Amino acid sequence: MLPTPSTSHVAFDTIYEPAEDSYLFLDTLSDIDESIWLSERFSPGASDQGNGPLPTSTTSPSPVVVEVGTGSGVILGFLAANCKAILGRSDILTIGTDVNRKACSATRQTVKVAISDKYSEENFRAAPANKESTNSKVPKPVQPLAVIIGDLCSPLRPGMVDILLFNPPYVPTPELPRLPSSSEVTSSASGMSKFEMESYFLSLTYAGGEHGMEITDRLLDSIPHVLNPERGVAYVLLCAQNKPQEVMDRINGWGNGWKTEIAGRSGAKAGWERLVIVRIWRN
Repeated sequence: MLPTPSTSHVAFDTIYEPAEDSYLFLDTLSDIDESIWLSERFSPGASDQGNGPLPTSTTSPSPVVVEVGTGSGVILGFLAANCKAILGRSDILTIGTDVNRKACSATRQTVKVAISDKYSEENFRAAPANKESTNSKVPKPVQPLAVIIGDLCSPLRPGMVDILLFNPPYVPTPELPRLPSSSEVTSSASGMSKFEMESYFLSLTYAGGEHGMEITDRLLDSIPHVLNPERGVAYVLLCAQNKPQEVMDRINGWGNGWKTEIAGRSGAKAGWERLVIVRIWRN
């Protein structure tokens, strides 16, 4: 079992705390079948074998992995630290986006700590029992590329994303909270009390509007534009009230080879919600 990144440094007053949906993401990415699918798709020598691998040049460029709405950064940190086991390669570039400045700071630290912990663990295992040896050291995994304050995919260039991860605000709510202004970083700058500020930023982490899909629909609309047209793949979490099958049918109806598949699902209910993670890619 791959280790879950530490989030002990994160203050969860305005940041979503990892919960069942977060851990479902980790379980899905590390599932043996999903890891094989991803490794075949992104290995330097990938070849066209149906739904997974794609034709590629002799040298496959480093995959760009993006988590949208990072929160604590536990999902991005998990994939960054365990990319060799999940993708079959360590040369990935990681990007995170979030509208919450504190979440961006937390994500940067979470990814950094996760990679450092993995590096230390692997070197401990590789070290000889009786002496130190520089020859036995494991190469350090790539550090995160960037964590950007921004709304969903707005900071991203067309076609740049190879793997997109999205654990959205999916709870059905009567309305959506507005996006924060640049001044709403601290309670003193915004005119809100500390309680109001914390409540506001936490609402951004769960409030999904009608059917819990208003934020997710915006993200889905961006997928054809931001994913790499040849090998891009997105993983999006949905709950039962988001009507996953209808969402999948809609994406399958995009044409141009777009496909969906449930890559992971929760085995138990969390309140009224049953969770699934949908893989979206172009065949």
